[in-house]
Amino acid sequence: MELIKKKFNETIFYKKDSQLEYQIEALKKIQNEYPDSNKIKQKLKLCELGLKGEKEIEFELKNADIGMYVLHDVNLEIDDMKAQIDYIVITPVYTYFIESKNLIGNITVNDRGEFIREYFYDNKKIKEGIYSPLRQVERYIEIFKKIWKQKHTGIIDKVLRYRTLDTWFRPLVVMANPKNILNVKYAPKTIKDKIIKSDSLVNYIKNDIKNTNKEYISNQKTMEENAFNLMQKYNVNINRDYEKEIRKWISEDIKENNLPQNIDAIKKALLEYRAKKSKEKNIPAYYIFNDDELKSLIMYLPKTKNELEKLKILTSVKIRLHGQEIIDIINA
Repeated sequence: MELIKKKFNETIFYKKDSQLEYQIEALKKIQNEYPDSNKIKQKLKLCELGLKGEKEIEFELKNADIGMYVLHDVNLEIDDMKAQIDYIVITPVYTYFIESKNLIGNITVNDRGEFIREYFYDNKKIKEGIYSPLRQVERYIEIFKKIWKQKHTGIIDKVLRYRTLDTWFRPLVVMANPKNILNVKYAPKTIKDKIIKSDSLVNYIKNDIKNTNKEYISNQKTMEENAFNLMQKYNVNINRDYEKEIRKWISEDIKENNLPQNIDAIKKALLEYRAKKSKEKNIPAYYIFNDDELKSLIMYLPKTKNELEKLKILTSVKIRLHGQEIIDIINA
């Protein structure tokens, strides 16, 4: 008797861990040391909401009964561009790049494609625009394509296969808060079709499969190969020390809240010095120090040139050319 081949309908998580989990763990540890820090409380709440939203999507995918491969929390990096993708879902038809949003309140997308959120805070109705999560995930695909082009040097790949990426890679925004009301009635069709709620995700994928020519449907082996290649060639392993980052962040916050009363005068004097030097030497102001470096100078207020060197706020060239004058302004 010929054995009947079992249909592949599992959801296989090729990558399941999340940086949010590590971040939450570090935040909880440090919260014990700073129980009154509102910044830690707010950051922890945001991370927990984000993780809850991702878990909501994970639950839907696990119970999809479709047959697909899932990569959670994928990091891409090329040149100075970075992307952190919540989910890449490889199905028999399309590969979906998913941005998860677990937002409080109701979301409306107007006829200009603008995202507007409405919610109540302290008994007041707040209405605000938010950065388009669809544009965000579309940018992730652009970064992926740039990496793909760099890794595929053959003429056929560059000319022919590259053109097909937009056909098979689909951006998708999934609203993971079940209490959200999502209003896309007047949104442009190009946007409306790419924003769904988490409880519609499985049917959305099934509908795409149903409406695709059967000759274009991939088998399990092809999907697994695609998942393997994504992990090996594109995902960047992130080994961030969240505890160290949060400790630095909270110590800077404490220091910032305890700055001397004349800090505005110091900042003004430094800005005047930068403008004067820039004009004298006919060079851009950031050659003296940029805005981030100014913020660090204000934060740490180095009193000697040696202290300035140890803090590594400025490059050695900037210290050599302007360091002592900067120190003199701070001490004046």
